Amino acid sequence: MKNTKKVLLGGVAALALVGTSVFGTYMYLQSTTGTVKNTFTVGKVAITLDEADTDEYGAKLYVKEGELVTDKTDTVADRVQANEYKLIPGHNYLKDPTVHVSSESEDSWLFVKVENGISNIEADKKIADQMADKGWSLVGTETTVYAYKDKVTKNDNIKVFDGFTLTNSATVESYANASITITAYAVQADGFNTAAAAWTAAPATWN
Repeated sequence: MKNTKKVLLGGVAALALVGTSVFGTYMYLQSTTGTVKNTFTVGKVAITLDEADTDEYGAKLYVKEGELVTDKTDTVADRVQANEYKLIPGHNYLKDPTVHVSSESEDSWLFVKVENGISNIEADKKIADQMADKGWSLVGTETTVYAYKDKVTKNDNIKVFDGFTLTNSATVESYANASITITAYAVQADGFNTAAAAWTAAPATWN
């Protein structure tokens, strides 16, 4: 009888060991996380360039009921990419080229190339002097390319200069086909500590 009890107790003990082994596989501490998903978009640098619409004498034109007028009452100044001027000695002309940075643009270094065909008959304050006052300076050895003093960011509007005045003694006949041409450029600010470094890295076709 004692032997029978020993056998039964031994069997129960064996089952207990098996149970511990089986159920132990479900007792480890566990944890999991959600997935990490990366979504990529492409950054961009985007700018536009325009100036106030003027008549041939440099007077600002305004839009009123769909028509261009010189009256400022209840009007909105129009912006364009080109104006034509009639040159008169001693006359003042509005010309305010302005670079607009897109609301979707990355921070960037800003440049303009100014090809001034009437520089020899400008009175004070000359275009180059106005640009210096507004924070533009020549880039390295460039003679027509200017860099803006600071990085620009989205929604910035950076004026290049305000206008020009001809000297009283200007001989304007020889400038009948002259032009002032402005081209704007932007290079991403990321990766460049200075405007000069950004310009050096710019495409050769820009120069």
